[in-house]
Formats: sequence, C-alpha cells, structure tokens
Amino acid sequence: MAFSSDSVQLFLAVLDHGSFSAAARALGRVPSAVSMGIAQLEAELDLVLFDRRGREPRPTDAARTLEPQARQLASQLRQLQAHALALHQGLERRLAIAIAPELMSAPWSAPLAVLAREFPALDVEVLSAPQADALRMLHEGCVHLALVFERERLDEREAFQEVSSDLVVAVLAPSHPLVQQGARRLRLEDLIDARQIVVASRDGRHSDPRFVVSRQTWRTDSQLATLSLVQAGLGWAYLPRSLVQPLVAAGALVEIVFDNISNQLRLWVDVVWSRERPLGLGAQRYIELMREART
Repeated sequence: MAFSSDSVQLFLAVLDHGSFSAAARALGRVPSAVSMGIAQLEAELDLVLFDRRGREPRPTDAARTLEPQARQLASQLRQLQAHALALHQGLERRLAIAIAPELMSAPWSAPLAVLAREFPALDVEVLSAPQADALRMLHEGCVHLALVFERERLDEREAFQEVSSDLVVAVLAPSHPLVQQGARRLRLEDLIDARQIVVASRDGRHSDPRFVVSRQTWRTDSQLATLSLVQAGLGWAYLPRSLVQPLVAAGALVEIVFDNISNQLRLWVDVVWSRERPLGLGAQRYIELMREART
C-alpha cells in the first residue's frame, strides 16, 4: 500500500514545514531521504503531490484533497500508540465502578471526564448498587472500585481513600399522618412505630444499621425508588440532603425537626478497592483524581 505510518508522517511534515529540508530537520532525517520518500509515494499513488517548479515544493490540489484524511489517520495512529503504551504500563481494558445509590449525586463524574481525556480508549462502566452489593461486587472481582459511605468496621481485604462527605436527613411527605397530626417536631423514638423506607441490598438482607430506626421497614435497592415511596406518603426515610433539598423547598417533602437529636448524619464517602487484586493504571489515576477533587 502507498500510505503507511512513515509515508503519512513524511507527507504531513512537508505540508506543515513547507520544504523537504525543513521537514527533514523536523523529522531528524537528511533532505534526500524525505525527497525520495515523497517521490516514491507519488509513484505508488500515480499522483503529483507537490509542484517542484518553484524554489520550494507547493502542494497540489490532490495533496490538499488527501490532507484531511491523512491528518485523521496520523491522529488515529498516535492514539493507537498511546493506547499500546498505556496497556504496556498497566492500563486495564475496562474500568468498572459500583456506586451506592445515595451517592449518585456526589461529585464522581468530573474526575471521569479528566480520565477520559487522558485515556480516551479506556472503557468505563458505572453501576448503581446498594452499599452491601457494591462491596460484594468489589470482593468478587466484578468491579474495580466502589464508591460507598464509610463502613462501621474496617475490612482487612479493603483499601480506601476518603474523598468527600454527605449529609443525610430524615424526610417524609406532607400527606404523612405524622405531619397531618401537626407533629412537626418529633423525638427520634417517635419514628419507631412509623414505617421506614430503607435502601438495602438486592437480597433484602443487608442495610446500613445506622439508617434503620423503625420496627417496620420497606426496602428498595435505589434512592429514587425510596424517594418515590416517601413522596407517596408510604413511609419516612433517610436521604441525602442534596437530593431532597429542592423538594423540601417546594413543599413536596418535609424535613423532620427532632426535639432530642440533630436531623442530619454527616457520613464520609470513600472510594474502596481490593487489596487482593492489583489496580490498573486507570483505577489508580481515578483514585488520585478523586483525592485531588476533595482538596
């Protein structure tokens, strides 16, 4: 074939630098090698690419027509070489991240935008899973990273980096009986007999005990499902303030005011990975970007 990585490089160098000698200097070659390379390319294409009648070669219409595709090919070759180098240095083919539903509104996407610019060939998969499921997926090797709230106790299989914090507040609907009865100020124990909507693992067995108060609980596997049930007046729930604040401001939800305790839990957010599996270049860089975003 006429065009190769070398001939494309020669062709574009002459276009960019305006002469065979200048192109040769830019490429670290002798001018005769560049001139012969272009002549060979023209012979194989049976096209005149540069008019040599003047002091310096001038690109012909054929050269200008081929230029956009040549530049695209050169860019693709550079991307291919960068990807191959990244693979050699340990870039994974795919980076999978499990995120607790309560943290879907957390600032995790901006670091991914930086990662996409640095490693454009890296495939990324983002999954929403209750915290217990996200950590189980991590330990089973289904995902590389998990973005979750701080755990009650350390697991020796896990390493983590604290990246942010979030406020979780107790809310209910204006139609809820506790609101209708005028009980805007409650004690936490008043909720023991009120139905609570909690986010739990998909098998229904695991939920964060810090968020479970009531004797009767309905369980969902996402904060949006929980929010929908709360808005329907079917129970109360702990939800991120960032999620419920617009609804509280609009009067569609009521943030409970407790007499005996603050209605907010500040929980730290960690990105977690397994000590039992080596991290690829993409995962390492994402952790670094999340840490930088916090400062």
